[in-house]
Amino acid sequence: MDAVITYVNGLDPVWLEEYASVVGGQVLQKRFRDWGTLRYLLRGIDRLMPFVENVHLLVSGESQVPEWVDRSAVKVVTHREIIPGRFLPTFNSPSIEMFMHRIPDLSEEFLYFNDDMFPVMDCAPEDFFRDGKAVIGFTRHLIAGGKYKKRVRNSDRQARIALGKRPGLFFVRPQHTCSPMLRSESEAIYESCREAIFKVVSRLRTTESFNQYLYLDYLYYQGKIVNKKISNKHLTPAVHSPGTIASYIEKPSRKIICVNDVNMSDEDFTRYREAVLTALERRFPEASRFERV
Repeated sequence: MDAVITYVNGLDPVWLEEYASVVGGQVLQKRFRDWGTLRYLLRGIDRLMPFVENVHLLVSGESQVPEWVDRSAVKVVTHREIIPGRFLPTFNSPSIEMFMHRIPDLSEEFLYFNDDMFPVMDCAPEDFFRDGKAVIGFTRHLIAGGKYKKRVRNSDRQARIALGKRPGLFFVRPQHTCSPMLRSESEAIYESCREAIFKVVSRLRTTESFNQYLYLDYLYYQGKIVNKKISNKHLTPAVHSPGTIASYIEKPSRKIICVNDVNMSDEDFTRYREAVLTALERRFPEASRFERV
């Protein structure tokens, strides 16, 4: 299987100039700031997921690729290679997610990572795929409060429509972790719902858009999901102290962790970033095959 990582460096001058020319105003830091963790995600994949054959780093442009990335080992993919030009530039991850399956030479089974998700314990292929089905936990929901859950509900409804099912009162949501995806099934719903997808693709997040759950829900309603939770721990500065997050990284009890950013002061961000990077360096001190040495 392959891995796809979406990455953005909100300090890149080229990216900032493009953002200012299209959006204007201040960059939303919690969405775009770089914690410096990509290196350790790659080290985790290299050490703990030896079954991953190729890593595809999906970025807006060449200026986004860190200098230390070994381009002979990491397949860099820019937005313009997979996203129709009329939608570019985009600063909206749900829009980018609509086109991931179009990455050239992508394997049938692939794992989608944001750069705030990390394997921290040994993983096995069957943690994510079994007998041609994706493994991930799903829950049912009734209330779609907030922008995020509205996008989740939109994705559920469109997946049902694509399969000739009526949208229901309840909607499903996969767990927030790395996502196991099937390229051919993603292509199938993309082709059948292209008009609906294109209608909601936008440069910034809206409540009308879908997200990558569209593709997982499509699998779920076809019976191509093993509804079993991936071993995952969600950590956030909104709840956890820098020390708590660092301690869990160094001594984890679950295979995947996600460290979500939140709105916080520059001083707090610096404290959390330093704690996370120090813990990750202790956990993964050796360079991976994806790094230039």
